[in-house]
Amino acid sequence: MGSLFRSEEMTLAQLFLQSEAAYACVSELGELGLVQFRDLNPDVNAFQRKFVNEVRRCDEMERKLRFLEKEIRKAGIPIVDTGENPDAPPPREMIDLEATFEKLENEMKEVNTNQEALKRNFLELTELKHILRKTQSFFEEAEFHHQMQDPALAEESHALLLGDEERGGQPMRLGFVAGVINRERLPTFERMLWRACRGNVFLRQTEIETPLEDPVTGDQVHKCVFIIFFQGDQLKSRVKKICEGFRATLYPCPETPAERREMAIGVMTRIEDLQTVLNQTQDHRHRVLVSAAKNIRVWFIKARKIKAIYHTLNLFNLDVTQKCLIAECWCPVADLERIQLALRRGTEHSGSSVPSILNRMTTKQAPPTYHKTNKFTSAFQAIVDSYGVASYCEVNPAPFTIITFPFLFAVMFGDAGHGLIMALFGLWMVWREKQLMNQRKDDGTWAIFFGGRYIILLMGAFSIYTGFIYNDFFSKSLNIFGSSWSMANISDEDIEKYDMIELDPNVTSIYKPRSPYPFGLDPIWNMAENKITFLNSFKMKMSVILGVLQMSFGICLSLSNYRFFKDPVSSVSVFIPQLLFLLCIFGYMVAIIFYKWIAYDASISYKAPSLLITMINMFLFKFPESQDDYLYSGQKGFQIFLVLLAVACVPCMLFIKPYFAWRAHKSGKRTVRFGTVQMQVNGAAEDTAVIMDQDEGEMPPPPPEGVSGHKEEEEFDIGELLIYQAIHTIEFCLGCISHTASYLRLWALSLAHAQLSEVLWSMVLHIGLGFQGWVGAVVTTLVFPAFAVLTIAILLVMEGLSAFLHALRLHWVEFQSKFYKGEGHQFVPFSFEALMEDHN
Repeated sequence: MGSLFRSEEMTLAQLFLQSEAAYACVSELGELGLVQFRDLNPDVNAFQRKFVNEVRRCDEMERKLRFLEKEIRKAGIPIVDTGENPDAPPPREMIDLEATFEKLENEMKEVNTNQEALKRNFLELTELKHILRKTQSFFEEAEFHHQMQDPALAEESHALLLGDEERGGQPMRLGFVAGVINRERLPTFERMLWRACRGNVFLRQTEIETPLEDPVTGDQVHKCVFIIFFQGDQLKSRVKKICEGFRATLYPCPETPAERREMAIGVMTRIEDLQTVLNQTQDHRHRVLVSAAKNIRVWFIKARKIKAIYHTLNLFNLDVTQKCLIAECWCPVADLERIQLALRRGTEHSGSSVPSILNRMTTKQAPPTYHKTNKFTSAFQAIVDSYGVASYCEVNPAPFTIITFPFLFAVMFGDAGHGLIMALFGLWMVWREKQLMNQRKDDGTWAIFFGGRYIILLMGAFSIYTGFIYNDFFSKSLNIFGSSWSMANISDEDIEKYDMIELDPNVTSIYKPRSPYPFGLDPIWNMAENKITFLNSFKMKMSVILGVLQMSFGICLSLSNYRFFKDPVSSVSVFIPQLLFLLCIFGYMVAIIFYKWIAYDASISYKAPSLLITMINMFLFKFPESQDDYLYSGQKGFQIFLVLLAVACVPCMLFIKPYFAWRAHKSGKRTVRFGTVQMQVNGAAEDTAVIMDQDEGEMPPPPPEGVSGHKEEEEFDIGELLIYQAIHTIEFCLGCISHTASYLRLWALSLAHAQLSEVLWSMVLHIGLGFQGWVGAVVTTLVFPAFAVLTIAILLVMEGLSAFLHALRLHWVEFQSKFYKGEGHQFVPFSFEALMEDHN
């Protein structure tokens, strides 16, 4: 059984692992990635499991590593990724890893704390330096104005120089405070001072030209130096409270120039010493982070593997002796030898003398679905799984989707030029997939495109093919073989006289005998006035043909399911009536389409009856009176037979299966066989048995491994089964009509794409081509970038996405609904590789 056509045969196995060997065995199984463990302790709280302490220690190690990674990225140090994938370290190495991470974390925290304290001191000294400089300039400016005896500034200069002023006969002296404040808070700060102090303070401020570094966040902050003059202790207290509220930092500032100069010299000396210490601290921190960056990826892998192993061990049970761990797991039957080999390696690495045991179990539970895929088939399998994971051993649509999906996309996209661009883009991603693999981890949009690189390549390749069929290359036709139309009956005078001339397809010439165009459409259709009318007829019929063929193929695949699950009742009561119903109506329509193409050539094409009228009259039992209006002899009787046969298929689909169920129930047979049918029983969906007519004592053949093969029915409700069967019958009959009409989207999107491409050519690029000489070359050069951008954005991206989604719907609904239930659950093995991909 091919694992892609049907899922791998799965089995439920029981593992018996010695306690000292369990860790190493699970590690080997994680590297293998072929075992899905079941939780044998579903009712046990996560904090009460055996290895919860080890999991917590792993969480703590991961936290420390994330802290180190954050510091490394903050410092702008590249993290080395050598691609190394170390094995999970033994449990005894866990203590060494913890000690290493603890040491690095404490060292980094200590360095960060010291660096933050040094930066805070450096910031304070820097702000004090600017205060001393700016306040000195304030006083010097006031002294200058006082010496110049400027009347307007006399009073202000006296204040700045802390001079005396008599008020009420008593000399008064002004006090002042100096500090720094964030630039954005200054206007509000100034208004608050004015209102709170009622204008009895004098504020001078200036901006610090160089932004200062915040010691905590590392951001660059713009600040201003201010000095406030006031009179009295009450205003002083009020000013300090306002400064505190606005988070302004106040610094001591001497009153005399000599003291300020002396303090400035001391500040500069301390800044230089502090800068030296900061540089040394930064160098030490950088060396520690560079050393950690070389190993942090490997450390992450080791910590996550250890955590995954202990998390898996928490799913196991202990036996009564407390010396053996018992596990249950799903695994592919074909890989049992590899799994047992991995268990032997784990036992040897642990040094245990007791071998691990793998015992296959029988169960009635539905196994998980597992399809082996590679980098090419995984993308197409993902398309199918997005709709629903296949039921166990159900036919997998993915192998057929590899061809039908890009082909149906190309039928709607259908331009050789646009397909060439898409194919080259897909080929570039495939060619450089190893180099582009790292970019896939960081960008979500890029990951989608890169993951579907093979789909894009095939969609582009098929679009080139359909583009040549449509003879459409950037909305223009290619005249490769010359036109098969003849103008032998048209004179030169007619060409000069008439703007539009109708060509007769039945005219031949001695130079070019009448014959079909070798490949695709004749290029002369690109110049025809009735091009849209012709393409409508051609693409509409082509869409119906492709749709009926794909739906018929889907019904045929359902027979494969019935035969595999040994369900002859469904083969007779479902497959045959469904196929006959579809072929009697829409299969016949496809047949007369081909017949009309073959039987009516250009010489008698006017005699061909309308296919639409023919199909309508077929169901109304209305037929033409003249024999010449028939497509073929015997048409009337054959069409009546097809309609009656299609109608007869409906009761067959409706009653045969419930009849066999009722007969088996009445005869007292309790053994039933499961098919792929489901029904609602007591409000809950469950598998419904397809009841077989058996002789007493006869046992049915065993189902595939792990499939629930027998079941005792407690109740039998024939009415409920009839209702269920009626719903499916009506759904199929109406679906045949709606699904066939749904395939007309192939025609609609193909015409829309062709018209958009033609509009873009005529309204953009044709502007430059309308000029001659060097002017045309210049205009074309200027217009072409706009044409290229619009082509990629509209015709490739938007139209491509639209065609992709419509092709997706045709597969999910119209094709897969004929045979695919998609009610299974995915096989999710314990795999270190998948674990690393999730964290990346």
